[in-house]
Amino acid sequence: MGAVKTKRMPRAVREQQMLDAAVRIFGQRGYMAASMDDIAELAGVSKPLVYLYLNSKDDLFSAVIRREAAALTEAVRAAVRLEEPADRRLWDGLLAFFTHTAQHPDAWSVLHLHARTHGDRFAAEVAALRKEIVTFVTQLLAVAAREAHHNPDLPDHEMAGLAEALVGAAESLATWANATEGVTAQQAAATLMNFAWSGLGSLMEGRGWTVGS
Repeated sequence: MGAVKTKRMPRAVREQQMLDAAVRIFGQRGYMAASMDDIAELAGVSKPLVYLYLNSKDDLFSAVIRREAAALTEAVRAAVRLEEPADRRLWDGLLAFFTHTAQHPDAWSVLHLHARTHGDRFAAEVAALRKEIVTFVTQLLAVAAREAHHNPDLPDHEMAGLAEALVGAAESLATWANATEGVTAQQAAATLMNFAWSGLGSLMEGRGWTVGS
């Protein structure tokens, strides 16, 4: 096979092209099976150019994680409008999350599956993304308690626990939805919204479940 011929273009554009190819290869094959040769070929560049721009396979994987984590976080934050009622904010955030993960399944595989299993460096980068989303969801739930149920007194640790549970459920549900034919982002979001909002409403109204009830 002859050398890959590349057209001249701005470095930033070329780099995004490489990252696009890397997302696809890493997402579909995992970190270990991903080949820099295949990434370069898919990007339409030479392998030395990939190394010149992104240094190493580890650095390329980290760049993919950072870019896709930022894109997911921005998609969720941009969808939530402060002027909307509390339930609508939570719905819009969930729908944006499931829509983004459905539209970018390879990126979601990188973030949720592959990055967590290939060393502390990559796991820490994904953990930072998760922490940011959990903090954001905690804030949404606090607003829901205050505005929708007129009860801001749910303990902080319980609010944080609810946010952790909601994010964990969303992560698992997104992976399941992407692997299950016929499940749309809207259906996944509605499933989790019904589960979360009904339970949250009961808590705010003092009807929490207790042992022996």
